[in-house]
Amino acid sequence: MGEEVKSQAKPHVLVLPFPIQGHINPLLQFSKRLISKNVAVTLLTTSSTHTTILRRASSSLSGRASLPLAFVPLDDGFEEGAPTGATAEYLAMFKNKVSLSLSDLISSMDPKPAAVVYDSCLPWALDVARRFGVAGASFFTQSSVVNALYHHFIEGRFREFQDEVVLPAMPVLKGGDLPVFLYDRSICPPLHDLICSQFCNVDEAQFFLVNSFEELEVEILEWMENVWPVKNIGPTVPSMYLDKRLGDEKDYGLSLFNPKVDECLTWLDTKPPDSVVYVSFGSLAVLKDDQMNELASGLKQTGHFFLWVVRETESSKLSSSYLEEISEKGLIVTWSPQLQVLAHKSVGCFVTHCGWNSTLEALSLGVPMVGMPQYSDQPTNAKFIEDVWKVGVRAKADKEGFVTKDEVVRCVGELMEGEKSRDVRRNAEKWRESAKEAVSEGGSSDRNIDEFVAKLWQMK
Repeated sequence: MGEEVKSQAKPHVLVLPFPIQGHINPLLQFSKRLISKNVAVTLLTTSSTHTTILRRASSSLSGRASLPLAFVPLDDGFEEGAPTGATAEYLAMFKNKVSLSLSDLISSMDPKPAAVVYDSCLPWALDVARRFGVAGASFFTQSSVVNALYHHFIEGRFREFQDEVVLPAMPVLKGGDLPVFLYDRSICPPLHDLICSQFCNVDEAQFFLVNSFEELEVEILEWMENVWPVKNIGPTVPSMYLDKRLGDEKDYGLSLFNPKVDECLTWLDTKPPDSVVYVSFGSLAVLKDDQMNELASGLKQTGHFFLWVVRETESSKLSSSYLEEISEKGLIVTWSPQLQVLAHKSVGCFVTHCGWNSTLEALSLGVPMVGMPQYSDQPTNAKFIEDVWKVGVRAKADKEGFVTKDEVVRCVGELMEGEKSRDVRRNAEKWRESAKEAVSEGGSSDRNIDEFVAKLWQMK
């Protein structure tokens, strides 16, 4: 009788994200997809984020059903609220502490989980899982194009400071189109090493999952499938905005920040359709003071309404006089409910740093983008936004990466009122439909998730 009950139990997976918002969101959303397909999920938080995550999850879900997954903290060696960092010391401490804590957790479990789905930036999680005979699924939070670029770089197919890169299944890339750590690895050696480490043992992982969708990266996917068993399972955007199969969730369900939901939506409700420029540079990007002031001047000069997310740590860069000057045209908040903002009928375009999550959200909601890439994979995403997917324009920067106010005005004008706007909006709507189809029943990503789940049932 006991064996019969055990055989009928759901497969159980542990999900381990790197503890920053842009990595938590896609892994959390993928967890919800697994749960909807009869898989039990435990999301592994860290000691420095666990309480914050539980508090934010409870707050965002007020009046709604709880998230249908367990949260278990792993000791990362830091106190609650301690900032994450890109230093070699922080990353070494994180690896040592979390790998030990993960090992203790798995050893205490009976039965063992069917798999550990781990952020690809944490390849040592695969080594821990394998010690216990548990399958590993590497989850890549960046695009397949970016993954391929790192692979080519590691294999020596192009070098630092190369100003033209020709690779299979890609357009010709200039140096400024490459992930910044590949063009100049001295920018932040610890992050360069962290991202390159994604591929150190990936050949040993049973699953290679990517937060993208097949239709978006057809050529590169065909090439990559000759190297790894790649399965796109995205976009990992709340289903409310796509297939609506997971209920009426309007956000991911937790946030390390405090979004100004009512303030943003009430203000947007007063604006005409397609009249607002939404501006956000994500949770990590830091603009230099002169760039912040130039962007502020440019947004004011466009003459359009704008909603601008300026994190608390950045707010001192804007003067009180500026806030008074733009009070009738602009709203500045410390954090926004980005999905609800992008879905709002008054939003006409999105000025973005081109982080992969923001890019996928805009693609999924059909919102044209002005790309102002700052870091990491963002230049590559901006290149594809403008030249491949044709859903926006990329602001031209000088050699120091500085974008003038006139360039801000030009880019916003092209998408809000220029001749190009019609083609861009048509393309944006096309990609929105493709994203929806990918995660809908029988779509390319949905089939890949079903295949993953079927293998989990075989492993349990």
